[in-house]
This record gives sequence, structure tokens and C-alpha cells, in this order.
Amino acid sequence: MKSFLQHQLHINLLIYLVKWTLLGGIVGILAGSASAFFLVSLEWAAATRETYTWFLFLLPFGGMFVSFLYWKYGLNAAKGNNLLIEQAHGASESIPFRMAPLVLFGTIVTHLFGGSAGREGTAVQMGGAFSELVGKVFKLDSFDRKIIIICGISSGFASVFGTPLAGTVFGLEVLALGLIRHEALFPAFIAAFVGDYVTTAWGVHHHHYDIGIIPGVSTLLLAKIVFAAMLFGLTAMLFSQLTHHLKKQFTKLMPNPMIKSFVGGLIIITLVYIVGTRKYIGLGIPLIDDAFTGDVSPFTFITKLLFTSLTLGAGYQGGEVTPLFVIGSTLGSSLGEFLNVSIPFLAALGFIGVFCGATNTPIACFIMGIELFGAEASIYLFLVCTISYLFSGHTGIYTSQKVAVTKSRIVKANEEDTLSTMKQTNKQLES
Repeated sequence: MKSFLQHQLHINLLIYLVKWTLLGGIVGILAGSASAFFLVSLEWAAATRETYTWFLFLLPFGGMFVSFLYWKYGLNAAKGNNLLIEQAHGASESIPFRMAPLVLFGTIVTHLFGGSAGREGTAVQMGGAFSELVGKVFKLDSFDRKIIIICGISSGFASVFGTPLAGTVFGLEVLALGLIRHEALFPAFIAAFVGDYVTTAWGVHHHHYDIGIIPGVSTLLLAKIVFAAMLFGLTAMLFSQLTHHLKKQFTKLMPNPMIKSFVGGLIIITLVYIVGTRKYIGLGIPLIDDAFTGDVSPFTFITKLLFTSLTLGAGYQGGEVTPLFVIGSTLGSSLGEFLNVSIPFLAALGFIGVFCGATNTPIACFIMGIELFGAEASIYLFLVCTISYLFSGHTGIYTSQKVAVTKSRIVKANEEDTLSTMKQTNKQLES
């Protein structure tokens, strides 16, 4: 009987592998193709904005139009990545397929007219919308639906950044602090690998950065890196809290989403002329290049942080991750000179560290650091991810993340607590 049961187990596992190779592969093909189109569209939007500089003055009108589309047709798609996280936890809402075209169009409009936003949110939401569609076509049950949504998250992330291993773990880790969903490990890997492969097959390539010479381990260097990692975590916390605060205040002062985006666009235009440069709008990739060469001011990171928080707070579409890369790398670059540490080396650590603190995904960020910068810096990357994760506290850009394990024993959380509900509970206790 024992031999028979083992035989049955392995047959079921073989069926599982075949099943999720097929389903994960389909999600990867769809998400990878969508990401390829999206990345090409972003390049077109950035080039067009630079050619026609007066497009910046259309930002309030573009934002108002996108907000109208979400208000009229978006339904629950306006919840963005948080909707995917909730569904992966088993919530009963449906992910509308309209989320994919809406977020794609909205993000392109944001970048075309000069908002400061990223691309990860768009790719992940498109991946989630496609995964929900595949789940409905194949009539998956509630358990498999959770897994295929994770596949959508992983494939979207991997395809837009060219990091299939980090994308795999990101989809498993982003759902809850201190918990990785191992039941979706193989499906998420297939979806992430195929998604990245398909994006590359379409002829889309990703930006690369040179970390420079990796310094040898020393007590002094480790102390400096720990100090920098603390600052990376605190900066991630500042970004998360400021963005959420601005979203709340904009909505409180201007309940009409169209007016909110219009006014937000006017504020961003005003800021562009106050700082006297347009380098803080869009993705900000040139700022990352400057960070790795040491050609940034000490205030670059906080300026980009402000531009991005205002853009997202005013209801514009786009992700947070690429701006977090900019914020982290420019902060690390500035600290490199202050701490007498190799500038490209510390810029790379900041690149990963601030992102880690804001997303609460230390393992995925560590793997991403290895994929982007190589394994030679693995000790430093792991140290930065660990410290930044802790020092960002119980905050993050995804308010629907559950708190499976708190970051400190003095902080208590219930089984169903999310970052959002924990914040509300703490406010009630303080009052």
C-alpha cells in the first residue's frame, strides 16, 4: 500500500508539472508580449516628450482624462497592485481584464506628458489581468486561482526588468511580510522565465549598470554599509508614507479624481520650473547613470522622491519601483563620497536597498541584486537588504501586504492584519 501511494504521489506531481508548465507558460507569453509592447511604448513616450517640450503643459489634461476613464470604466481596477495581492490571498473580487489596457494607456500618458512614475506596477497589473483571464478560460478552482495570480505578478515583474529569478520570488514574497508561498514556486518560475524570454525574443533589451570593483571585506566597510542600509530603509519608509499621505490629502481636499489629477499636474509643472530642470520627470534612467558615475548632487534623491510621491499621490498611473531605483542609487552615490566608499558600488547597494525597504521583499531584492550586478557583491547585497527591510518598519508601497511575521517582537499583529490595518490600529491606540 505504501508503495502504491508513493507511485500515485509521483504521478500526481508529474501531472502538476505538466499542468503548470502549460498554464504558467501561457501567462508568461501574454505578460511578456505585453511588457515588450509597453517598454517600446515608454521609449516612444520619453523620446516624444523630449522632442516636443511643450507636452509638459498637457500633463494636467492627460491626468484628468485618465482619471475620468478610471472613474467611469475602471471599477476596482483603480486599486492597482493591491487588488492583485488581495486576490492572491483569496479575496472574492474579480480582476477585470480592463485593468490591462487602462493601466497601459494611463502609464504611457503619465510618461508622455511628464509625470514621475515607474513601470513595474503597469507590468504587474497587466500580468495579473492576463492571469485572471487564463484562470477563467481553464475554469480554475479557488486554490489554483491564487497560484495563477502569483504567476501573473511574477511574469510581469520579471519581463519588465529582465530578472526572472527575482521575479519568481517577488511574486511569492510580496504577498505577506515574513512569508513565502512555496506552493506557487514552480508555476511562478515558469511564468517568470517565459515572460522574460518572450520580452527578449521581441527584441526588447534592458538597461545595464556597472557596479565597478567590489571592495574586500573589512570591519570598517561593513560598519559603513550598515549605516548606509539604515538610511536606505528610512528613505523607503519616507517615500511610502509620503506617497500614501499625499494620496489621502489630495482625495480629502479634492474628492473628484479628475480635479485632483489636474491640480496635481499643475503642481508638478510648477516644481519643474522651480528646480530648473526636467531630469526628474519620467522614469529617471539618466539619473541612475549619473549616480553610477558620481555626477549627482546630495539633494537629487529627495527631489526625485518628491516628484514621484506627488505624481502618484495625485492619481497618475505608473509604478514606483524604477523611481525607487533612482532614489536609492542617487542616495548611495552621494553617501559614497561622504563615507569614502566606491561610488558605483554604493550606488548599486542603494539601488537595491531602497527598493527592498519599500516593497518588504528582501529575498527577491537580494536575488535581483545578483542578477543585475553579479554574485561577487552577494554578501554586501544581502546585508543591505536585511538592514533596509528592518529599518523601513511596517510601512510599504503595497498597503494590502499581510503581516505574517512582524519585524520586531514589540510589535503585535493579528493573523489578518495588513500594512494598512496595522497603521489604523496604531493610530487608534495613540489616540
